[in-house]
Amino acid sequence: MNIENYKSYLFKTIHEIFSIDSPSGYYKNIMPKIKEYADNLGFKFETIQKGCGIITVDGKNNDKTVMLSAHVDTLGLMVRSISSDGTLKFTKVGGPIMPTLDGEYCKIITRDEKTYTGTIISDSPAVHVHPNATTETRDEDHMHIRIDEIVKNKEDVLALGINTGDYIAIDPKTTITPSEFLKSRFIDDKASVCCLLTLLKIMKDNNITPKYKTKIFFSVYEEVGHGASYVPEDVSEILAVDMGCIGLDLNCTEYDVSICAKDSNGPYDYDLTTKLINLAKENNLDYVVDIYPRYGSDVGACLSGGNNVKGALIGPGVHASHGMERTHYKALENTIKLLIAYLQ
Repeated sequence: MNIENYKSYLFKTIHEIFSIDSPSGYYKNIMPKIKEYADNLGFKFETIQKGCGIITVDGKNNDKTVMLSAHVDTLGLMVRSISSDGTLKFTKVGGPIMPTLDGEYCKIITRDEKTYTGTIISDSPAVHVHPNATTETRDEDHMHIRIDEIVKNKEDVLALGINTGDYIAIDPKTTITPSEFLKSRFIDDKASVCCLLTLLKIMKDNNITPKYKTKIFFSVYEEVGHGASYVPEDVSEILAVDMGCIGLDLNCTEYDVSICAKDSNGPYDYDLTTKLINLAKENNLDYVVDIYPRYGSDVGACLSGGNNVKGALIGPGVHASHGMERTHYKALENTIKLLIAYLQ
């Protein structure tokens, strides 16, 4: 089977999934799309109480259950308050790098599902007006949302239905270049979500049955720390598919699948990590083993939640995480290949 035959499916899936706003906790539009993919491929889909989705694939042996996890939630913002001049102050959802948000387009989503566009902007935005335009701190206390509506005061904003607690989704600006780079916000972790959906398509088309029953878990609170804190009781092994880190003394590039040996929560399961390294070698994949110093994953949430599982982590190499991110098709391909090897 030639994975490259599924490149167009992967790219189409990327454009669809990245276009659906899903900051942490706001999953009402993304999860029906995941269900649609499962239904079209003939796989069972369910949601758990906290909103996470699960696709189940029967294995050759259903006595053991393994789980692949990726998170559909992204970084975002939320309305903190409405200012007297009709602009919005905001609070972060997750940890976006704030200076990269200066000048970015966004959407304000009200509780009754009205959507308004706006711009995330510095409190000193004009070089012709503000002497500190280039030096003003870019953080929550020195930035605001400029709404694309005629609003002159707080009352005008309230009349639109916008209020404290409304989500603000950031424009991902998703682009796939002719040289097959994917550049976008939220490659962490929507690229991995698309890898898993493409994996299901490959398995369906090629009659691939995993060795064990497999649950594919889509978490909706990973960016705020408790995405996979609960997993089904029959799961004995979890492989998180998240982004690989690039920079400093790390080995990873935008063309590799990264295997994480340890992150900020400590080491991953030794035997399972070794198994993944050996599979990558045996299948001649472009892979690296790395330590992620400032990183947590759904495995950490799962173990902290008291689940009795083994856990490991892989993912495509992603540059400039939590900013304007970039990876390459080759990293996505190597990730899918390692997943196929792992499941078989």
